[in-house]
Amino acid sequence: MGDVSERFWAKLPDGSRDALVNGLSQSELQSVLLDVSRERAAKVTPPRLLQRWQQDRFVRPSAVDPRELVKTQQRLWELLPEKFAGVQLSPLAPLGTCSAVAPINQHQIVSTIRGTEVASDPTNELAIEAAVRRRAGQDRVHLATCQRVVRAQQFDTPGFSAHFELFVLVSSARDTGSCRTEAELLIDHLSFWHAVLGEKAGLTFTAFKETALRDRIEDTVRPALAVPFTEDTERTKSATYYAGTALGIGNGIGDGGFTTWTADLLGDAKERCLTSCISTEFLTATGA
Repeated sequence: MGDVSERFWAKLPDGSRDALVNGLSQSELQSVLLDVSRERAAKVTPPRLLQRWQQDRFVRPSAVDPRELVKTQQRLWELLPEKFAGVQLSPLAPLGTCSAVAPINQHQIVSTIRGTEVASDPTNELAIEAAVRRRAGQDRVHLATCQRVVRAQQFDTPGFSAHFELFVLVSSARDTGSCRTEAELLIDHLSFWHAVLGEKAGLTFTAFKETALRDRIEDTVRPALAVPFTEDTERTKSATYYAGTALGIGNGIGDGGFTTWTADLLGDAKERCLTSCISTEFLTATGA
């Protein structure tokens, strides 16, 4: 995108980039972009609209049967422990929701002209909500949501779509020392995914950074689980995304790990945040 966008900027008068990026307030920029969008939308014809519907990967309907997907959603909500509060998220999030707390390029997000972005990762959004509830005095926060998201990056894997649905858990609590808090959060998340997937749970962890959590996995987490929790020493994916330890769920249909998001949002290094999620469409397709 870098070289291409630079060519576009070169077509504009000198100072245009600085004026748009820094010279206008958010409301002024929004007004300008709304005018541009209105005028461009006025030129759209019905045949062109039909063409876009057929060709634009962002708007094409999913191939999944919604009746089967609803059954999966219902089972997930029914199995969810009461300690997890359900959250119905907006399809929009503040601009920078992902890139401000995670190493995500904004080009991978569908940004809007109103200072927002189309939801692309509900773990980030739930982490913000968890930080709000922690700041309000809630001792330990457990949240869950089921959300359809849009990703702007190209997918080469067959069956992957620009939009898909995720079922997500996010938990946040204050550190109590020796990774005891992390172990307790792990047990909450992993027990749920085992309840969902049964013997197909395929639960793994990868320690990108050595901490006392490895000891807690041995003496606290594994004894509390009724399913194997094995170490994946070959994983390198998301080594810079997660803070130390990542999770694998369902042999590739889910992912998770500890992040610094609530610590960053609250300015408190003692905050601990665990996220985990699974693709409901992959779960539906596998019949797990």
